[in-house]
Amino acid sequence: MSDEVMAEINIGLQLHISGDRAGAREKFAALWEWIGEDGDPLHRCALAHYMADVRDDPADELAWDIRALAAADSLTDERAKEYHATLAVRGFYPSLHLNLAEDYRKLGDHEAAKAQWELGRGTLGALGDDPYGLGIIEAYDALATRLGIESDSPDFRAGR
Repeated sequence: MSDEVMAEINIGLQLHISGDRAGAREKFAALWEWIGEDGDPLHRCALAHYMADVRDDPADELAWDIRALAAADSLTDERAKEYHATLAVRGFYPSLHLNLAEDYRKLGDHEAAKAQWELGRGTLGALGDDPYGLGIIEAYDALATRLGIESDSPDFRAGR
């Protein structure tokens, strides 16, 4: 199924990947105005998730990541699969909680960061044994080090 909004979000993502953070931010802001706070949860989740990555202020980044998580909470697997047959909402949560944990760490709230890290750790079983999943695990390991959490314990890997 063709999805014009997701195609436009991808254009913004490509701007970001190419190093044009300001261009991506403008693209994402215009798309957010178009879809709105009550738009399709898949669009809101993806857009807010990527918008957070192009914010310069950690508090702004946190606000966008909170929007992404809220949108995921209202997203159904059926809607996600309309966009791509392999998507399941549970697979979104490891990245969403990881981003929130990192946001809180940047803001100096290590307790909230650890809480998000723990929530996300419990969702790691949704990841595949592919480069994306392994990259998320590596990011959890790296964040655990920054937060002083022992991530090489069997308990950490049990989340998988």
